[in-house]
Amino acid sequence: MEGSLKIGRLFGIPIYLHFTFLLVIPLFAWIIGSQIETTVQLLARIFSVTIDPSLITMGAVPYLLGALVALGLFAGVLVHEIAHSLIAKRRGIRINNITLFLFGGVSSMEEGTPDPKVELPMALAGPLTSLGLGILSIGIIYLIPLVIGAPGIAGVLVFLFAYLGLLNVILFAFNLLPAFPMDGGRVLRAYLAQRMPVTQATRIASEIGKAFAIFFGIFGFLAFNPILIIIAFFIYIGASQESSAVRYTSLLQDLTLGAVMSTPVMTVSPQTQVPVMLEQMYATKHLGFPVIDRGMVVGMITLSDLHRASPIDRDALQVRDLMTRQVVSLPPQAPVAEALRVMSEKNIGRIPVLEDGNLVGLVTRTDIIKVMQLREI
Repeated sequence: MEGSLKIGRLFGIPIYLHFTFLLVIPLFAWIIGSQIETTVQLLARIFSVTIDPSLITMGAVPYLLGALVALGLFAGVLVHEIAHSLIAKRRGIRINNITLFLFGGVSSMEEGTPDPKVELPMALAGPLTSLGLGILSIGIIYLIPLVIGAPGIAGVLVFLFAYLGLLNVILFAFNLLPAFPMDGGRVLRAYLAQRMPVTQATRIASEIGKAFAIFFGIFGFLAFNPILIIIAFFIYIGASQESSAVRYTSLLQDLTLGAVMSTPVMTVSPQTQVPVMLEQMYATKHLGFPVIDRGMVVGMITLSDLHRASPIDRDALQVRDLMTRQVVSLPPQAPVAEALRVMSEKNIGRIPVLEDGNLVGLVTRTDIIKVMQLREI
């Protein structure tokens, strides 16, 4: 995810911190600090405990406690995501990274067509972990007065663990809402996928997720709650993207590049003058060509590469002056879904297909879309 800083690894999984996470600390500090007395009374009533406010309300302590609660909550979110990831790794799914950002955490994993036997325990692992952390935190608040004799210090610790216990229980309940692609939505899809095709299950779960998003958005608008509106937006977009991804994976299942690539491939040499190549683009309506030198692919030249040079300079340039030299290629045995994933990650529109170092074909995003349209008939 762009705008993220790697902060370490856990269980071999890279952990990233998105810049939006930095907004959470001052936001929580302000929200909790400005409502500290009300919050203390609320937590005391909920858990039937006595919270001494003498240190809690002193000077800048309320805002420091707000920052600590934010850090504690996101530590819980990280453990939540680790639980998802460990179950996924155990079932053979590769985990790319975990990123913490403004509204929680995201595990980036390489998934094919969802298997309900894998997705169900994986989706439940996170919320159940949050529930476990909440119960543990709540249990600690009843032990603190027995261990800590100073009422002020005990009050601070009870406040912290009570707040974190409540937040983790809320996190558990919120994540189990059947609002796909949240955990509850994934549980719903796994349940439905045991009774119908996974694409149909995904479509149903996605529509339910969108309905929840619309409800959250309307409620957030009426309640003047911008955070709820933003959450609704993320749920709606996430449900749409997940549904499309599963549809694409299903349509392209068991299809290799050798079956869809274009061949023979029109190529250019590094010495080709740019105006000549432009005429070739106009004639063929192709917007990119592999660059071949002595039988080897040494680059790719596309319309976007041409935009890096001014129209005045192009007449004096050759293809080698503008071509992309770091060529992303795949073998003909590679799944088409893999090519689509690489195109999305690298933001490229075409991939040369190489076998034993020789160019045997070219696959474009348009080729893949046409195949999907044909397979939907």
